[in-house]
Amino acid sequence: MGEMKWYVLRTAGGKEKKAKDYLEKEIERSGLQDQVGQVLVPVKKEIVTKNNKRKAVDKLLFPGYVLIQAELSAKLENIIRNLIPGMSGFLTEKRTVSGSQIERIPVPIREEEAQRILGQQDENASSAAETEVNYALGDKVKITDGPFSGFSGTVDGIIEDRSKLKVIVVIFGRKTLLELSFTQVTKE
Repeated sequence: MGEMKWYVLRTAGGKEKKAKDYLEKEIERSGLQDQVGQVLVPVKKEIVTKNNKRKAVDKLLFPGYVLIQAELSAKLENIIRNLIPGMSGFLTEKRTVSGSQIERIPVPIREEEAQRILGQQDENASSAAETEVNYALGDKVKITDGPFSGFSGTVDGIIEDRSKLKVIVVIFGRKTLLELSFTQVTKE
């Protein structure tokens, strides 16, 4: 048995997770589990506010790519190239001419690159999801929740770590500074 190395596979955009699932099922069906360490779609957790609801989503770190740790055999290479819908082969290949045929040999990524990607993946898994801020200073917002619902204002400050905005609202002819959560306002 040789050494397992990391390879980058190209997939159709938006089909990374489906291609990963198909690949894992095909590996299992073919009995090649001993040749594959893991198949990975590197993601990062983010909190996105949509329709006044906060939701944690997985954001792809490398859209269009799947990583595989494997000891490549001709059978596994054939599965990756020809049997997985949405997958178009290896990212890096060395082409050699043998006789009248051109042979494509997959090239693994360097171990340091693989460790950096895996470290980044572990860091994202262990850290809390990041909040995506869709607001900027000076944005006009409408308050949709709370005692000031219906009022309009201007963003005066953003407190990312607490998911809050400082909004200036004119109430009875006077400017008032309110601290509101991202879910209590929408952009106008």
